[in-house]
Amino acid sequence: MEIKDIEHDIRSFIIDKFLFGRAEELQDDQSLLGTVIDSTGSLELVSFLQDRFGIIVEDEEVVPENLDSVKNVLAYVAKKVQSKA
Repeated sequence: MEIKDIEHDIRSFIIDKFLFGRAEELQDDQSLLGTVIDSTGSLELVSFLQDRFGIIVEDEEVVPENLDSVKNVLAYVAKKVQSKA
């Protein structure tokens, strides 16, 4: 799976699930946690990432460095997918 495909899937999920289709409100470096996604939303995002990309998100990996922006989520997922291959 290519980076652009991973990014598309992540952006689509966040826009559909948390921004109700308002794509213009999502910036790559924008902080998601506490503004777009609450604590329950974080669990939904983790579940989506695991299901969609076939990765395992360990408890200690559920941190802002991995989940706080589209850019961070993309880098995290790409690294996990690459290490799985």
